[in-house]
Amino acid sequence: MSHPDVLVVGGGIGGLGVAFSLTRQGQTVRLLESAPAFGEVGAGIQLAPNCTRILDDYGLLDEAKSLGVVPDAMVMRDAVDGSELTRLDLRHLEQRYGYPYLVIHRSDLHGLLLRACERAGVELVNDAKVTSYENTEDGARVTLSSGETQQAGVVIAADGLHSVARKLFVDDQPVSSAYVAYRGTVPAEQPRVRSVDLSEVVVYIGPRCHFVHYGLRGGEMLNQVAVFESPKALAGQDDWGTPDELDAAFAGTCDFVRDGLPFMWRDKWWRMFDRDPVMTWVHGRIALLGDSAHPPLQYIAQGAVMAIEDGWVLGEHVARHRAGDGAVDWTAALAAYEAVRPEHCRRVLTTSRKWGELWHLDGLAREQRNVLLRARDTYDYSFTDWLYGPTALTPDQEPEMFTPVPLDSAQPVPAGGVA
Repeated sequence: MSHPDVLVVGGGIGGLGVAFSLTRQGQTVRLLESAPAFGEVGAGIQLAPNCTRILDDYGLLDEAKSLGVVPDAMVMRDAVDGSELTRLDLRHLEQRYGYPYLVIHRSDLHGLLLRACERAGVELVNDAKVTSYENTEDGARVTLSSGETQQAGVVIAADGLHSVARKLFVDDQPVSSAYVAYRGTVPAEQPRVRSVDLSEVVVYIGPRCHFVHYGLRGGEMLNQVAVFESPKALAGQDDWGTPDELDAAFAGTCDFVRDGLPFMWRDKWWRMFDRDPVMTWVHGRIALLGDSAHPPLQYIAQGAVMAIEDGWVLGEHVARHRAGDGAVDWTAALAAYEAVRPEHCRRVLTTSRKWGELWHLDGLAREQRNVLLRARDTYDYSFTDWLYGPTALTPDQEPEMFTPVPLDSAQPVPAGGVA
């Protein structure tokens, strides 16, 4: 078997994205996927303008829009009383950033990228579980569970939350948030779906829980996600996130949220882990990408987006460090990649954790948060400009972060009184 220019390990959204990106830059790419077939589990995924901008550059945005929904608004409500707290006008947001906010089924996005890789000539290999990585004199090599070795000029490890390659960089473990997600989709003909506005992405935030819904596949179905903190996880029990905990966690929420729980898939749930940020992603000719480098909690909906950004940035730096004969200065390209992506993703990981804390407040802190959210102007983009603008290729292009607003700056109105 001849050696490709690049080996990509992992056939998820990040792996397919970088394989397509590098093939566009004239590289021969072989992608190794451990599963016997390509596929994605889950339900809906949100793609902000910093991602749809890249899909447009790839020539894939129209197909993505045809498979998904371009919503009109994102609405945040209080899960206890159901009242609206704040909203984003997503059509206006598209004008600001130049690209739409899109919701799509995770398997549809994965299939779109898989077909793009097939058209581009990526060599796709299944049943190829990588057990170790090592650098060689002129590139890098991986060993498969079968004992077979494969090598290339560069190896991109897009091997997910439980990455084998990450062990080359840091001896760490996934961090449990003690939160768990239940998902489910509801066909459009159900009364539940007819009662909601499928043009809105809605999140109900509540004490130690939240509930999300939005339309998928052109409004054919309603996607729902119920997330809560597991008392069993906090108590150190192994069997946590169970359906009885789901029902108990949402017992104090409004009717609309509780009425959605019977539609969740109750035989499967997703425990929510991330990892602490790491700033070193390149080891010789081996580079981390996607969740192997930066698995986030999902509160700002940037996990798959960051992975797609990683692949696009690497492709752009390959283009900038390619000689006239097509040879790539991989040392320079990987250094440029590592100079910009870890800091951006560190910001996303830490902000995701803080945003999750903000969503799940109780008592006085919840009331203060609600006052601040209600006071926000619909067209205030100070909390999204750092994230939704063009993806930075160099550190100087990375926008400034937002300035946090302290909770104690808000004065809740006492019950039956005035502030």
